[in-house]
Order: sequence, then C-alpha cells, then structure tokens
Amino acid sequence: MPHQDTIQLLRDAVTALQNNGSSATALCQTWRAQAALLSSLPPRFAEVAENFLGRLEAGSLFTEESCSFSQQDLLAQLHVWLDQAQLALSRTANT
Repeated sequence: MPHQDTIQLLRDAVTALQNNGSSATALCQTWRAQAALLSSLPPRFAEVAENFLGRLEAGSLFTEESCSFSQQDLLAQLHVWLDQAQLALSRTANT
C-alpha cells in the first residue's frame, strides 16, 4: 500500500475513534500494523507514535477522561503526527 494511502487509513482510524465508531484497541492494532510506513520514516516517528498509542491504551481503561490521558488530546496529537509524517515523506520524495 502506498504511504499516502496508509496515512489516510490511519487518519480514518483516528476519526472513527473520535466519532465513537471504533475502539482504542482497534486503532492501536491498525496503527501498529503499518510497519512499512513506520520503517520509511525516521526512527523518532515510531517512538513518538508508540508513546501516544501506549497512553491511549492506558487511558481507555478509565470510563471518563483523565487529566493525564485525555483521549481527545491524544487523538489530536495523532493527527499532528500524521501531518508531520506526510511532510517528512514528501520531503524524502522531493530529494
């Protein structure tokens, strides 16, 4: 799957969770399954993504928003991560 399609798949997974059409577990499984995308980005991207996913999973154990693990804040950060990944991929493609 081309990287732009993978990024769109991940955007759709984040949106599905935001709209209560999915679970944090499903999002994390989808995200972690995208090894080709993660391996094409600098290593820091995988570290940051895993940090967000781990906190998202931990936060999903609570029934309400926790000040430490706000699901909405983490999902917003995943959108920023996707924007940065797309930018990094476009820079690589242009060099």
